[in-house]
Amino acid sequence: MVPAAVLVHVPDVTRGLEWYNTAFPEAVPIYHPDFDFTVLDLNGFSLEIVQADEKVGVGKNGTVIYWSVNNLSAALARFEALGAYLYRGPIEIENGIFMCQVEDPFGNLIGLRGAIT
Repeated sequence: MVPAAVLVHVPDVTRGLEWYNTAFPEAVPIYHPDFDFTVLDLNGFSLEIVQADEKVGVGKNGTVIYWSVNNLSAALARFEALGAYLYRGPIEIENGIFMCQVEDPFGNLIGLRGAIT
């Protein structure tokens, strides 16, 4: 099995798409008219920004996806400039690699993993 997609639940899909497309500038928005749904494609991996509801709300209640970055300090600074804030870390995990979590403006966590340069 290979990961194919992650769903990020937000209270406002339009705002969520705008924020995540800015946070992940390499993502290519792909609109699916049959479903009136836009996916952010990251080299074949789908970042799907979806409406939170009574079954799945927003927030830090479970799984955190970690994104590999070349420079953790620069990535953290960029996310903070976009309105995210440091939630946990950075902590060293192995061989000069660190990890941290940032909280997006909607209450969800984004994991970052990489070297601090």
